[in-house]
Amino acid sequence: PLFINRATLNERGGGGEDLSDSLVSEEEDNAGSVVNKNIKNEINGNWLSSASNSIHEARLKAKAKRRLRKNSSRDSGRGDSLSDNGDVVRGTSVAPTSPKSKLLDRKSRLGKGRGLPKKGGAGGKGVWGRSGEVYEQQAVDQKDPNYDEAQENCVYETVVPPLDERDFENTVIPIVQEYFEHGDTNEVAELLAELNLGPMRSEVPSLAVSLALEAKASHRELTSRLLADLCGPVLSCSDMENSFDKLLLELPDLVLDTPGAPQLVGQFIARAVSDHILSKSYIEAYKGRVGCQYTRVSLDRATVLLKMSMEGLRIDSKWGTGGGQRPVTQLIKEMNLLLKEYILSGDSKEAERCLRDLEVPHFYHEFVYEAIVMVLESKGEKTLKMVLQLLELLSVSSVITLDQMRRGYERVYMEISEINIDVPRAYFILEQFVDQSFSMGIIDVKIRDLCPCRGRKRFVSEGDGGVVKV
Repeated sequence: PLFINRATLNERGGGGEDLSDSLVSEEEDNAGSVVNKNIKNEINGNWLSSASNSIHEARLKAKAKRRLRKNSSRDSGRGDSLSDNGDVVRGTSVAPTSPKSKLLDRKSRLGKGRGLPKKGGAGGKGVWGRSGEVYEQQAVDQKDPNYDEAQENCVYETVVPPLDERDFENTVIPIVQEYFEHGDTNEVAELLAELNLGPMRSEVPSLAVSLALEAKASHRELTSRLLADLCGPVLSCSDMENSFDKLLLELPDLVLDTPGAPQLVGQFIARAVSDHILSKSYIEAYKGRVGCQYTRVSLDRATVLLKMSMEGLRIDSKWGTGGGQRPVTQLIKEMNLLLKEYILSGDSKEAERCLRDLEVPHFYHEFVYEAIVMVLESKGEKTLKMVLQLLELLSVSSVITLDQMRRGYERVYMEISEINIDVPRAYFILEQFVDQSFSMGIIDVKIRDLCPCRGRKRFVSEGDGGVVKV
């Protein structure tokens, strides 16, 4: 055993503290006299002195305090405290608070102030102030080091830089191609008004016409309408004249991609004069100073159309109208004219091209119906054979789909009773036509089996010697 005198500890800097409160020691004398203490302490099998024991006890207290501080934000309402010997004493006067509610609490956690929310309730991440607060215009502080007197009366505007040739094509071409799909000239005018075209303003008509030359007739009609609607709000008449002048100069290059470009440009010029986009003296200004043959052909075409318009030809319908925008009666009339022209000429390729130009694939069942009715109303075998050849060509080339073919035949089946009033042999001709159509692969067996048959009434006449009449 190790015996250490208390006075000796004081001389060595023990500080006079009684470190024997938490250590195991011998019994002291009842008289209170200073006696030697027999301090025995064992840690992990090693006997320690009282100095080492006091350091270990201080570490335990510091560890308990750190644990208490760590849990203070979570258990601040429990009234925990640390006793003299390092034990945590928990109070029961305040109910514990939830960590989640503590995180969402907007009150100060420093324990200072009046317990009000920070920044009057206008603080926090992503908050621009209290709800309903209206900010007034702040007066300019002339003592501000960034104050500039020259900027006091400045007016700030959004400046759009003018488009160069490359950006112009990349921007305007998609607008025109999208216009060919929806056909809304107001939308194109709004999009062009947002652009700073600058010197490229006169290039818009020439670009639209060059795109229409490679497109369908309905797209050319849309282009003529677009030029008429853009003249005034977006483009001027001088822009139109400069644009057509450029088109006439570029005709040798346009012919390489579109062989019929001179005639088409001439039709655009005649339509522009008819729509009052170009002046009537525009064509006369080129007389005597045209050196390009393509330009001469174009101007001659425009002159002829304008002369015909004076005699009653409507140039505004020269291009025609797209299939979805054309009246049904007009489509039926054009299909009948197409069939009559085919019967006279016998050119099936031309008939196929004319049918494609109508641009109404959803309405081709009407063409099939009109062709069969024409066969029923005819009196010879020539019309039947020619119509069969045309329908076979259109079926093989997939111009008319099987669904459109079926709908055309079914319409004839439904109206054969009314057709038979005007054509007594309609049932017999229809059966013959349907059988040959099936043998040529135009229709399938289902359509053939749907063909109606006229009921036959058989009787025996006394005066005919027993001959069965049909």
